[in-house]
Amino acid sequence: MTHSLHRRQFSQLVLAGGTAAASLWADWIKAAEDAPLDDRHLVRLGMNALARAHALNYFNDGHRGAAMISAHLMCVENNLDQPVVQRISQLFDLNWAKTKLCQPFPEEDTDPKAIEKVRLALLDGSDALREVGHNVIFASLAIKSFTIMPELATPQRVEGVCQMIRKFKPWRDEAPDDHVQPPPFSDTAAASRFVLQEASDAIDRFMGHGQGFAGHMLTFGQAMVELAADGDEELAEGCRTAFRKYVTVTRQGPGPEARKIKDKTPSKLRPNQAQYWQRRGDKAVGIGHVFKYPYGYYYLLDHAKDPQLASSLDAKAYLVF
Repeated sequence: MTHSLHRRQFSQLVLAGGTAAASLWADWIKAAEDAPLDDRHLVRLGMNALARAHALNYFNDGHRGAAMISAHLMCVENNLDQPVVQRISQLFDLNWAKTKLCQPFPEEDTDPKAIEKVRLALLDGSDALREVGHNVIFASLAIKSFTIMPELATPQRVEGVCQMIRKFKPWRDEAPDDHVQPPPFSDTAAASRFVLQEASDAIDRFMGHGQGFAGHMLTFGQAMVELAADGDEELAEGCRTAFRKYVTVTRQGPGPEARKIKDKTPSKLRPNQAQYWQRRGDKAVGIGHVFKYPYGYYYLLDHAKDPQLASSLDAKAYLVF
């Protein structure tokens, strides 16, 4: 799905922001033409971060690595406009790219069993729901990265990723409700619709309490669907019980002690539009959900093939983004 920055939209931005906005956009457009994502530098940076996270902060730094990979995939798979691509790349340059987390690893021969080792690390205790399913989310992105950039599958990176995956601890790990029965993840359209509907219901259920449950429904669910779609149905189905547990927890809604969080202001801007990223500011990236949530969202929308569900979700997607 391609969303162009039309001349009228550009003019409106200039009128809103004056000559400074016009100059900024001109700089972004020129830089975007000079520095596309063809070199996959965000995947490299993200894999460096995922592989190093276990030695720093496996949870927060793992998010940052996953965010960079997700951002690359979102831009490329949705053919996003160059001003969007450049702004996203700029945000990583400003926040994480130059930190210790993303520093290069030594050049080594690749490990021919890299993906199998990541699979085994994930399958070790895969029935457990571990910290909102981040072990599945991050492993899926690592496998995707090693697939599209096999030169990154060096022994140190592979070992680092496996150590990170194994650090995730059980969280609200109770038996799933028998009524929670997602379609086979190999049925890409049906599984995508299931995840999107659960995310939509979660948005409504958690109004006034933040949308982390809905956002992670998108990322966790997308990981399951993509693993199967990319040919690893066995791994996806191996994590089915953990995903069913997460859906069960999400359907319970906020408890009586749940923290109140003010809902976001309605907005028509979305992450596939350049203005969305401009308005976020240079530091408003958090630990990376701002990139991971929309990647899952657009992936699932594209595969669900359900215009009515897409329309109903878009009307309230500002709450998550």
